Amino acid sequence: MTYRNFLIFLIFTVSNVLYAQTQQILTATDYFERISAVYSEVKDYQADVTITKGGTEMSGTLFHKYPDKLRINFTEPEEQTIAFDGKRLVIYIPRYRVTMSQKLDSKNQITGGASLASREGLVLLKRNYSVAYLESPDPVPLDSGAEVVEMVVKLKLLWKSTQEGFRQIDLSVQPDGYIRRIVGVTPENETVQFDFKKIIINQNIPDARFEYIPPASANVFENFLFDPGN
Repeated sequence: MTYRNFLIFLIFTVSNVLYAQTQQILTATDYFERISAVYSEVKDYQADVTITKGGTEMSGTLFHKYPDKLRINFTEPEEQTIAFDGKRLVIYIPRYRVTMSQKLDSKNQITGGASLASREGLVLLKRNYSVAYLESPDPVPLDSGAEVVEMVVKLKLLWKSTQEGFRQIDLSVQPDGYIRRIVGVTPENETVQFDFKKIIINQNIPDARFEYIPPASANVFENFLFDPGN
């Protein structure tokens, strides 16, 4: 091979490698669209959820059904329940024997951290936050130094409006495209973490799962968030 032919071969090879690498690198926005495509196929799902804020940790089983039904049966605190059947939000706090109930409509959607790991939640995030990779598009360990290494891709979302509940949201996404962890930073710089494990999708969860009748002994507070008539 002549020197000229060698240079042509070298340039051709390097060009192909660079082209292949550029094809494989997704922008953060494109990667977010891939996650959204995964969740667009989810009609319902169940997952073990852990919610951590400061020194407080809550855990239980989460159920979600498209488009907006949500329920969490807590094991810690035991028997505490959050249920939204698409029309009414019910929160039962056994420690105080209190039930809080709120009628909601399409203008008042649940946008808490647990509900963001859904088709509708991702739509809200795309609309209200800018998306970037936390550090790089490469998979990294979910927790450094953990005995069991879970590889995830981490995204950083920054609010476009100060009206949002979190000023920054970090998403950790599993190789299968499902969200493993959400870390939200409030305007007051408080951190709330949501972990999702053992995700099971499309089980045909019945609507009745999201209807919750609290114990008769509980004190009921209606419309604890706002008056639906206003």
